[in-house]
Amino acid sequence: MTRKTTLISICVLALVLVGGDASRAEEKTASPPDLPTVKVHVLTLERQEIPSLIEVVGTVQAVQRASIAAKISGFIAEIPVVLGSRVKKGDLLVKISAEEISARLLQAQAQLAQARRNLEREQKLLKKNATTPETVKSMRDMYAIAEAGYREARTMLSYTTITAPFAGVITRKIAHAGDLATPGTPLLQLENNSRLQIVTAVPEGVVTDIRTGDRMTVSVPAAVLTGQGTVAEIAPVADPRSRTVRVKIDIDQAEHLRTGQFARVSIPMKNTETLLVPATAIVPFGQMDRVFVAEEDRARLRLVRTGERDDGKVEILAGLNPGDRVIVDNNRLLVNGQPLSIVQ
Repeated sequence: MTRKTTLISICVLALVLVGGDASRAEEKTASPPDLPTVKVHVLTLERQEIPSLIEVVGTVQAVQRASIAAKISGFIAEIPVVLGSRVKKGDLLVKISAEEISARLLQAQAQLAQARRNLEREQKLLKKNATTPETVKSMRDMYAIAEAGYREARTMLSYTTITAPFAGVITRKIAHAGDLATPGTPLLQLENNSRLQIVTAVPEGVVTDIRTGDRMTVSVPAAVLTGQGTVAEIAPVADPRSRTVRVKIDIDQAEHLRTGQFARVSIPMKNTETLLVPATAIVPFGQMDRVFVAEEDRARLRLVRTGERDDGKVEILAGLNPGDRVIVDNNRLLVNGQPLSIVQ
C-alpha cells in the first residue's frame, strides 16, 4: 500500500512539473502586442543609367612658357626685370657684357672694308687691262669671306642682348647682375599667363576613349574654380613606369588662377546601371545603413551597402533588388514587421 502511494505521488509531481513547463513555453511563444499602423510613401526600385566619371589630378601650366638662357659666356651687366614683372614681346630681359665680341666685330668691319677696297681697285685695273680676271675673282671671294665674318660677329654681338620672345610675366629669376652667364644655363622663366592649361596623367586604359576637342569638367580648389576645359593635346606614347598618358586641357583664365596650382579633371566614361534611392530612405544605425521595404503591407528591415551620394540620391551597391518597394518617409521609428498604410 505504501509502494502504490509513493508511485501515485511521483506521477502527480511529474504532471505538475510538465504543466509548469508548458505554461512557461506558451508565455515565451506568445505574440508581441500589436504595433500601430504607420502611413508611408514607397518607391519601387528600377535600374537607372547614370554617367560614370573617373577623376584624375593635374597641374595648372601656361601654354607658352620659356626658360631664358644665354647663348654666349659673359658677365651679366643688367637685368631690368624682377619676379612678377610683366613684359611685352621684345622688351629687354638681360644685358651681357662681352668686350671680346665687340672687339671681334670691329676687326670684322675693318677686314670687310679692306676687302671692299681691294675688290674695287682690282675691278678698275681690270677695265684698263692692268690685272687678270682671276685676280678679280680672288678679290671677290676675299670680300665674301670678310662679309660673312662681319655678319657672324654682328650676330654674336646681338646675343649679348636677350629680349622677351613673347608677352608674359617673369615667374622665376635665377640670375642677378654680376653673375656669370654661360650658354644653356637658365637665367629667367617667362610664362604667358593669359593662356593656361591643365596637364594631367590619364591611365592608359582610359585614354583610348578621349579625343582632341572633348569637353571635360575641371576644378582648381585654390582658385575656387569649377568649369569646362577642352582637350588640346594627347601624348602618342604612354609612360612605361606609371602606365599613364600625358594629356593637356585648355582652360579659360580666371581670377586667382596661377600656374602650378593643383587641379582635378573629371573624365566621362560609359554610363552604368545602378539602383538609386532618395537619401530619406536611408536610416543610419551606428556604422550600418538600413532601409525598410514594404512587403505584404508590413515593414521589413534590410541592411544595405551604399555608394556615391549626389543631388539627394544614394547609390545602393548591395542589399536591395529591382522591384523592391522602398519606404521613403516616416521610417526613422519603424520596427521590423510593423503594419503599414501605403499612401498612393
